[in-house]
Formats: sequence, C-alpha cells, structure tokens
Amino acid sequence: MARLKDYYKEQVAPALMKQYAYSSVMQIPKFDKIVVNIGAGDAKDNTKVIDNIMRDLSIITGQKAVPTTAKKSVANFKIRQGMKIGAKVTLRGDRMYEFMDRLFNFALPRVRDFKGINPNAFDGRGNYSLGLKEQLIFPEIEYDKVEKIRGMDICFVTTARTDAEARELLRLMGAPFAQ
Repeated sequence: MARLKDYYKEQVAPALMKQYAYSSVMQIPKFDKIVVNIGAGDAKDNTKVIDNIMRDLSIITGQKAVPTTAKKSVANFKIRQGMKIGAKVTLRGDRMYEFMDRLFNFALPRVRDFKGINPNAFDGRGNYSLGLKEQLIFPEIEYDKVEKIRGMDICFVTTARTDAEARELLRLMGAPFAQ
C-alpha cells in the first residue's frame, strides 16, 4: 500500500535521520526487498506440490512465484541437482510495503499465543529473517483449499549497516517485536 510507503517518507526517515545524525538522506536505512520462500522436501515424490505452493505464494504476495531448484545432488534425501524443491517470491516497491503492512497488522496477530517476533533474528548486516509455521495465518488463504500446512521464511533485506539501525527501522515501521 502506498500508505506505508508514505509513512516511511514522512515519519520513519526523518526520525532515523534525527536519531542517528546522518549527514545525507542517502544514508538513511530503507527496505531493499522482501523475499518469501517456501521449501518442500516432499516435492521430489509429487510434482503437484510445487504448483500448490506457487499458487499459495502468489495469493499471499500478489506476485507470481518462481520455483527454486536444488543446487547439489544429495543422495540421503534422494534429491538430484536441478530438481524443483520449493518456491520463492521477491517483493520490491509498493508490493513490498503492502505485504509488510498485511504481515504486521493482519497475519502475525492471528498466530496462536503471539507475543511478538524475535528481536534478535538479524544477520549482522542489517537484514532480518522471520519464520512462520503455517500459511493459514494470511486471511487470503482458504482453509478448505490447503492440502498441507507449510511454513515459510520471510527475509527483510535493508540498506542498514548495523543490526541496531535495522531494528529501529523495523520498529518504526510497525514490526511487533517481543518485549
């Protein structure tokens, strides 16, 4: 939604500029992209699993999903190189802000016993990763059409140089961190 993008420009960016005393507006951390990924180990047996995952991801994000393939062959898992084992979507621009708004305000509060997201899941370079146990927390997914409950990984890629800057950026954008 444009509303979260406008909120970033009008509220978040000036607050970060003031807090960290940046000399240029180009130093202010911003979101580069959001990557949503679902992996399916059982896709090696049934190829329709990937189609269902891609459909769910497309419904959740509003953008066409891309299948991911295995980079290496692993004999123990019966996976060959090039085999489709999941799907991902990379969101940028308005779709990214719209997805972030729906995730923070609608989906995460629907998680049972939700106390907030982990404030320590940063990678040391200002990127934040979040794991969800089921896709049913998104209101767009119909319970009857889901054949198997699957988790997903959501990675927020920012231009922040430190975890503290990225944490403050996410907090100002409305991320419900646990206390």
